[in-house]
Amino acid sequence: MGLATPAGVTTLGYVLVGVALGTCSGLTPGLHANNFALLLASVVPALPGPPLALGAAMLAAGVVHTFLDVVPALALGVPDPATAAVTLPGHRLVLDGRGREALRLSALGSGLAVLVALPVAVPLTRVVDAVYPTLRRHLPLVLAGVALVVVATEPTWRRRLAAVGTLAVAAGLGWATLALDPAGLAAAGSVLAPLFAGLFGAPVLIEALEGEGVPPQAEPTVSLGRRTVLGTAGAGAGAGALVGYLPGVSAAVGTVLVLPVVPGRSGARGFLVASSGANTANTVFALFALVALGTPRTGVMVAMERVDATGPLLPLVGATCLAAAAGFALVVSVGDAYLRTVGRLDYTRVSLGTGCLLVAVAYLFAGVVGLAVFALATFVGLLPVVLGVRRVHLMAVLAPAVVPS
Repeated sequence: MGLATPAGVTTLGYVLVGVALGTCSGLTPGLHANNFALLLASVVPALPGPPLALGAAMLAAGVVHTFLDVVPALALGVPDPATAAVTLPGHRLVLDGRGREALRLSALGSGLAVLVALPVAVPLTRVVDAVYPTLRRHLPLVLAGVALVVVATEPTWRRRLAAVGTLAVAAGLGWATLALDPAGLAAAGSVLAPLFAGLFGAPVLIEALEGEGVPPQAEPTVSLGRRTVLGTAGAGAGAGALVGYLPGVSAAVGTVLVLPVVPGRSGARGFLVASSGANTANTVFALFALVALGTPRTGVMVAMERVDATGPLLPLVGATCLAAAAGFALVVSVGDAYLRTVGRLDYTRVSLGTGCLLVAVAYLFAGVVGLAVFALATFVGLLPVVLGVRRVHLMAVLAPAVVPS
């Protein structure tokens, strides 16, 4: 379908609408990609237009969201330097005045991962199609092995034991909450919103409450070499494949698994490139899994399936490429302004305001039950801070949803 045809023009218009929606959602603190996708699933089908155009809008929104969600994460989750040892790698770069470089590293990771993912998605999907029945039968063992490897990446035995405890508590939280069916104000209610806001949003804000905020940022020169950037972005694409085809594996988990195979020591910068790449490449692989296997792996793919926008594939790939180009440009242009604006504000008020937004998101999606889940998840989310382990272990909260009963 060419862009010169009426259908092509319509689809392009919807892609641009999706880019605008993804920009708004990606820059909104606490709005997880899956929660945003559920909102799309409830709103977009009511809009006029062919299913393919609606699907392209959803896909573009999801891709742009994966580019831009790093911006509020960097700007609004910056702790005091004294607590930097247990913060996310991107936050450490902001504390060192390298936030503008961090934004560009994230954009490079996402953009390059898309370029890597597109040509390998078709053959990889065929391989997965052949082995997936066997993989599904042994999924509990596979996920247990993944958890074991992630725990083993902690540097000391004390931290490994603490990681096991964190993982067990997070899984228990999932068993207790994922089966709930709360009634929120949003038509696409979901307990995932308060869960993720509490596990990953509120603890960072609590850490940052007495922090110094965003310090002045230096020039955005990228200090990693080209080969290192390419290697870590490729690793991110590999992590995205794990996430796209294997239930229960997050982008952060995938990054922890694949980054050790990258030669050289890239530290926080390499992790940022790889995790951003995994986050975006996941959408590409999930698209091919949906079209070829009929299995939606992400919230965006679930939303697309609801409007029967599962093909033809070529226009959807084109929408992905356009959205990736827009997301790359927006990270650089909007991200710098975002950091400057937050840096001028009273950071305690910013943290409190963002915390109130997270509470509002929890209530919007899950009502009073969501507020209780949010509070409980916040306590669980503080465990990695107290125990000095990675937050990635908290993703065990999703294990009950993917392990067959």
